[in-house]
Amino acid sequence: MEQIIISATVSAPIHHAWDCYTQPKHITQWNFADPSWHCPSATNDLIVGGRYVARMEARDGSFGFDFDAVYTEIIPGETFTYEFGGRLATVTFTDAKGQTTVKVAFDPETEHSIALQRDGWQAILDNFKRYAESMVPS
Repeated sequence: MEQIIISATVSAPIHHAWDCYTQPKHITQWNFADPSWHCPSATNDLIVGGRYVARMEARDGSFGFDFDAVYTEIIPGETFTYEFGGRLATVTFTDAKGQTTVKVAFDPETEHSIALQRDGWQAILDNFKRYAESMVPS
């Protein structure tokens, strides 16, 4: 099945976008698609073979799950790929004249529609963009 690709251009330098995307203290602030959800905890061992785990929960406590992935490839400050549940996702950071384009390409699952998966992942990436831009040092 063809990968789903989403992207966002962040008004921030590439090193700032990378840090906001990969550091647990930042991940917990943006890693959810809807305000009724949150990410109460995250760990990230950013090495090949290292694990990335983000706890995703409904704020009312009605549902939650761990997004659990293992890194298969990393080029620091540029790109990484991780495997989760037999699927792959690659996140790429590209300098765009002082801004950063973040592109995520991921293998879809079969339970939900492609549109629903694209929209959900894009909502999380849009949340990341807002957060990262709000954290740019002046």
